[in-house]
Amino acid sequence: MHGECFTAGPPNGLPGQMQETTDYLEALHPQPHPLLLELEQHARKDGVTLVSRDTARLLATIVAAMQATRIVEIGTAYGYSTLWMALAQPRIGRIWTIDPDIRRTDVALSYFKRAEEDDFIEIFNTPALELLENFPHRNLDVVFIDANEADYGAYLELAVPMLKLSGVVVVDGCLEDTAGMRAFNEAFLDHPSLLATILPIGNGTGIGARVR
Repeated sequence: MHGECFTAGPPNGLPGQMQETTDYLEALHPQPHPLLLELEQHARKDGVTLVSRDTARLLATIVAAMQATRIVEIGTAYGYSTLWMALAQPRIGRIWTIDPDIRRTDVALSYFKRAEEDDFIEIFNTPALELLENFPHRNLDVVFIDANEADYGAYLELAVPMLKLSGVVVVDGCLEDTAGMRAFNEAFLDHPSLLATILPIGNGTGIGARVR
């Protein structure tokens, strides 16, 4: 994701008590799966941006709470958020993840195989807008959007009808300080089919439940 975050504060982190709270919560949570920690280091070395660990934890919690078995992810990168969701999913679950960058998804696949989750994850190396127009799977539990922010509005309009009633769309990067994301946020929160909110987690995490 690109752009400045809305959050004000010193360049090295959150001010005062907010940083203390962040540090406390990070120390309080159990450590992620070892492969997730390795993947964080791998992405950092390669300069590949991942969702924040906080956002990934939230995703995994939503998946576990819903017992979500049908998930679409728009934007795979190195498969960090994919793997968080897969590890939280029931064993009968499936994740369809979309990213045209084969070099990155090859890295993702190597981690899926090592985690023994590759049988439950299908990667599509094609532009998401082209694929989603005729995507055969419906009644999805979760759609996670973390890709080209210029296309977020189009992704949302394609994704919402694919969700089951009470299904959830999760969006990363809502607090990126760009005109495009500000416009998207307004449309997201006003979407007629969603009950939606945006949380100050990571660089802004939108959550919308399909209600009609």
